[in-house]
Amino acid sequence: MVWDKTRLEQLRAEFADANGGEIFDEKFRKVAEKIISKKGTRLAPYAGIPTFLSAPYMQVAADDPDFGNLQVAITGIPMDLGVTNRPGSRFGPRALRAIERIGPYNHVLGTAPVFDLRVADIGDVSFQSRYRLELSHDDIEKRIAQIVDAGVAPLSVGGDHSISHPILKVVGRQQPVGLIHIDAHCDTSGAFDQTKFHHGGPFRNAVLDGVLDPTRTIQIGIRGSAEYLWEFSYASGMTVIHAEDISGMGIAAVIAKAKSIVGDGPTYLSFDVDSLDPSFAPGTGTPEVGGLTTREVIELIRGLKGINLVGGDVVEVAPQYDATTNTAHAAAQVLFEILSLMVFSPSIGKR
Repeated sequence: MVWDKTRLEQLRAEFADANGGEIFDEKFRKVAEKIISKKGTRLAPYAGIPTFLSAPYMQVAADDPDFGNLQVAITGIPMDLGVTNRPGSRFGPRALRAIERIGPYNHVLGTAPVFDLRVADIGDVSFQSRYRLELSHDDIEKRIAQIVDAGVAPLSVGGDHSISHPILKVVGRQQPVGLIHIDAHCDTSGAFDQTKFHHGGPFRNAVLDGVLDPTRTIQIGIRGSAEYLWEFSYASGMTVIHAEDISGMGIAAVIAKAKSIVGDGPTYLSFDVDSLDPSFAPGTGTPEVGGLTTREVIELIRGLKGINLVGGDVVEVAPQYDATTNTAHAAAQVLFEILSLMVFSPSIGKR
């Protein structure tokens, strides 16, 4: 293309007086029409009542709930009674809601998921007790069952990783699901201190409950000094990819491996923010150095486009350990990426 005054005049004629809503490229215009008003403006990211990913808020009763025509319900699970180290992930849902400027357009996957799906933030799980771990799991299972029974896909924000067990008890009750698990830890250890329901054991519990298929489970980013606790992952047939192996494999190979493991069957995606290196996400209860970068995680998740996703969660954000809010920002971005995947899930897109 030759740059000259004629070309400059053409650009001035087309763009000089155009407002933000006047998009001439057909591809971009289709996106803008969903997001930008006819007056050429869109919702200010710092205004209004915060919700997950600025999705509409939908109040849903705890008993006899009505989910309308939702395809995806995003729910907060502010519970961290299962932590083994630093507490505080009960504040995770509030922290993620407060993060602004996530989305609305995913330029790699080509979707604006809050606009392309019927999705809402339905608030937080209501707990009977702030002190009793097992009772809190019962409350989580009840709420997720209401969502799934309504034909809606659950997308949850924790909370500690023990919340994944009651969720899987619901999404896998008809057929054991596969799992893509991105974490620093396998979370397949046994009981400690008189309970097996802590955040280090949800996936062992889920397999033994018959709701998670270990042969269709892949755990990515594993590292740290707790490797001796994860024998169940290997004994049950799970695939484990350690963080130190990812550089040699490459993200494309990890994506291909994950897709081959889960296949076309129903699959759940669980993301623990401690999968990220603490330089990116210090605000978590069990940080482990040597982790993934934010760019690696985003590339990995986007590469999963097309899997049969039936639910997901983002867990272990403890915002008080990160004055920069970077941990919550990274986790909110991952939440957005998982919601973007849901646009292309065979189980969700046809609802």
